[in-house]
Amino acid sequence: MQSESHVLWWNAFKQGDWDAFTALYGEFYELLNNYGRKFTQDADLIQDVVHDLFVRLWTTRARLGNPVSVKNYLYKALRSTLFRKIQSLSKFVELDNESGEGDFSVNFTPDPSLRHEELELRKQVIALVNTLPARQQEIIFLRFYEGMSYEEISAIMDINMSSTYKLLYKALDNLQKVSDKRFWMVIIILFFLFRNFSKKIPVPEG
Repeated sequence: MQSESHVLWWNAFKQGDWDAFTALYGEFYELLNNYGRKFTQDADLIQDVVHDLFVRLWTTRARLGNPVSVKNYLYKALRSTLFRKIQSLSKFVELDNESGEGDFSVNFTPDPSLRHEELELRKQVIALVNTLPARQQEIIFLRFYEGMSYEEISAIMDINMSSTYKLLYKALDNLQKVSDKRFWMVIIILFFLFRNFSKKIPVPEG
């Protein structure tokens, strides 16, 4: 859901308001760095890309539109910019394949408010998720940890809606295979421990 403050900051920043721009930077800097770490552990590279992204936003602000979601716009921009940067450094691994190759890795920050048993269950689920191919890990992260809608995921990952549904179903199907009898425990933790986020998953066509 679009935050009202994000809209206000975005509109003001496009008019050249430096305070609004720094507010956006402060709001999203850590979030973007965290998302970048799912693709590479090169912290300096991620920081450079985040900084470059905000520099480009400022210098092109007069030509920017009004995104449906500022957060999703920035996530997609970071993703594409980071991929291009990695490719230019000859470290890029194509994430469109389903071979399991790629640098995306789910690694959630422990929540100190959780009980020890819940933390241990979460660690088990993370270990299972990290057995998935890179794109399947990414869609699990965006759907359950970030709580994004299918439309938002489709835009960020640059795939159509049908492919979004199918990719998530494939990820859940693979989780079921590797988790054996623990599958429903995995689903419950994904929905309630990671995000407390539950919506019905539509059945994909075809």
